[in-house]
Amino acid sequence: MEELITRIANNVGVDSATAEKAVGLILAFLEKEGPQDKVGALIAGIPGAQELIASADKGGFLSNMMGGVMGLGSKLMGAGLGMGEISGVAKETIAFAKEKAGAQTVDDVVNSIPGLGQFI
Repeated sequence: MEELITRIANNVGVDSATAEKAVGLILAFLEKEGPQDKVGALIAGIPGAQELIASADKGGFLSNMMGGVMGLGSKLMGAGLGMGEISGVAKETIAFAKEKAGAQTVDDVVNSIPGLGQFI
């Protein structure tokens, strides 16, 4: 997981702690919204993913009321990310997941979640 966090910090320009929190939120979102069999394979393919999911802040009252991609965006903004940074973190996370868990598995998860594809 350190490889991904370093990559995000270098390529997106956010600090490591923020990158770690953002990846945890993204993976927790995929786990909640995606098909369990495909998401399970994705998470199993990324070393340290389960630990980041467990440590992800579940968000405040408003972000918990919003579901889907908008709820995730709210949580990521609450973590201090702007729209450009959210896009960068999401793209790096998905690219890394494809490297580790396989492109087809990740594409299946992304395509199963309404609206997610337009952000990555």
